[in-house]
Amino acid sequence: MASGNDNKHNQVMHAQEPDYGREPYHCPPAAREKFRRRLAFIYDETIAEKYLPELERILRVYHAYKPPQMIEAEADYNPADRFTEKDVILITYGDLIRGDDPSPLATLAKFCDTYLEGTINTVHILPFFPYSSDRGFSIVDFNTVDPKLGTWDDIRELGKHYRLMFDGVINHVSAKSHWFQEFLNGNPYYKNFFIAFKSPDELTKEQRRLIFRPRTSDILVKFDTINGPVHVWATFSADQIDLNYKNPEVLMRVLEVLLLYVRHGASIIRLDAVTFLWAEPGTRCIHLEQTHEIVKLFRDILDAVAPRVALITETNVPHEENISYFGNGHDEAQMVYNFALPPLVLHTFYSQDASVLSRWAAGLDTNSPTATFFNFLDSHDGIGLMAVKNILNRKEIDNIVAKTLDHGGFISYKTGSDGREEPYEANITWFSALNHDEEDHGDLAFQVKRFVASRCIALVLPGVPGIYLHSLIGSKNDVKAVLKTDSKRDINRTVIDEKLITEALEDPLSKISRISRELGRLIAIRARKRAFHPNGRQQILQLVPEVFAVFRVAPEEDQYLLALINVANKVCHLEIDCNGLKLEGGDNVESHWYDIVSGMEWLVEDGKLSITMMPYDVMWLEPYRNVDTE
Repeated sequence: MASGNDNKHNQVMHAQEPDYGREPYHCPPAAREKFRRRLAFIYDETIAEKYLPELERILRVYHAYKPPQMIEAEADYNPADRFTEKDVILITYGDLIRGDDPSPLATLAKFCDTYLEGTINTVHILPFFPYSSDRGFSIVDFNTVDPKLGTWDDIRELGKHYRLMFDGVINHVSAKSHWFQEFLNGNPYYKNFFIAFKSPDELTKEQRRLIFRPRTSDILVKFDTINGPVHVWATFSADQIDLNYKNPEVLMRVLEVLLLYVRHGASIIRLDAVTFLWAEPGTRCIHLEQTHEIVKLFRDILDAVAPRVALITETNVPHEENISYFGNGHDEAQMVYNFALPPLVLHTFYSQDASVLSRWAAGLDTNSPTATFFNFLDSHDGIGLMAVKNILNRKEIDNIVAKTLDHGGFISYKTGSDGREEPYEANITWFSALNHDEEDHGDLAFQVKRFVASRCIALVLPGVPGIYLHSLIGSKNDVKAVLKTDSKRDINRTVIDEKLITEALEDPLSKISRISRELGRLIAIRARKRAFHPNGRQQILQLVPEVFAVFRVAPEEDQYLLALINVANKVCHLEIDCNGLKLEGGDNVESHWYDIVSGMEWLVEDGKLSITMMPYDVMWLEPYRNVDTE
């Protein structure tokens, strides 16, 4: 999939040991006051004054690992340049590819360098720490790389060539973790690290009814401790015990963990399940003001000592709640998962109608040059359905559920506010979600074309696109894995044999090779076009229902691009009024446009651009004056 673009990441690495001989970090008064106000809001003034010195100590320790050249480079850093049109994030487990290298992380690095160099420039390595369940999201030790995957040296080696996204799984810990085991052992330091009740009845039925649950399991799990039985808060499973952020010691220890990740090369920190961070019986226990304030504190700290590092929030909730984690656009997460996008794209291709997607996309706006969307379509989990609850109607959501089941996938459920189960996510690979062998008569070329067209939605919207490794190779559902593990999410987590994927990539007629070749080509084109910059403005055009159309303009207003994607299995004829496309210089009508995907030219007659699109065609049209010769 290599494209020849220079998307390499050259980052100054942190030192392996702290240098306490240098001038220590002095917290600027304005930053210190920000920290104090955040702590006072979360707790109270007394606790803020008590813990501010500990927070500053943690920052001084971190700063001692920063070499002088890193500090110098940060002095001129402009946060508006953090993300560009060149950014594409690969989502993968550290051991998703199995090879003969000394470690799975080394195999991943070799695969990226061999087949993805110049195509992706950021790697999101899903939790690579020792864990006890949930494929890495029940962490036993925050500070160590799982020896089954490799070492911190492997992570640093990958970080020499790519930006890295780490998971901050800080809502909960494994029941096997040191922290929780010490809680069970009666260690007084850990007494309030978790939310514990002597009796499950202390959490009333009314309180339980209010709690937003992403699972159908009981919120409380019984454990025997040295001091007798307790019932602890566990949002996700009996092995994932929620941390108690009402205890400021928890917040301090988590800050140390996040800065450890920065030291080891994290450029982006994904705050997993962050919406559940602060629990308050009697409320929904999501999106509480203390949760937002903690995220803002994380942002303030990184802005102060690691300004190149961004936060991304993972909140699978209705869209309007999801985007609340941008804060005012400058004070909370720099990036938010665009959770509504995957189900909307599925709905668009199932209905062969882009109308709903177009209306929703027209309202996308972060109102900030330093905040943007993470435009992903699939991931290690399923395709979340919560974000479109207020965008799609019940019949449309039910159709996604029915199509998922018909295409060999599964549906995961949560407990709704009325106590009944409701669909939470679709568990299916993206290729299987888009294609049905019987309906398509096994026409591989046709299936690949539709698949690539769907992926292009994430490439043309403002934001940073992310691609799960299984989508780079068009994996189909692994139903056997689900039956073996009884975990629906394992349908999309199959470990890939390096030799088999290498052979397939070298076969030009294979599905993997076709997808890799075409997606790689489009991503390479995208990386050269400033109009695709996350801060570039967009204009959604509603031309015909079957075509998703977005007009993108570079931040400097000197480059324009009209992206057209046919979402239907039919030929579409378009007539575009060029007067509606606002171009710089006063002359709004170009004489002809050039499709940088196919190389075709289209002439304008009487101010109108007439275009014919075949099923699932993708066209990226530029005014001819903008066309380069690359």
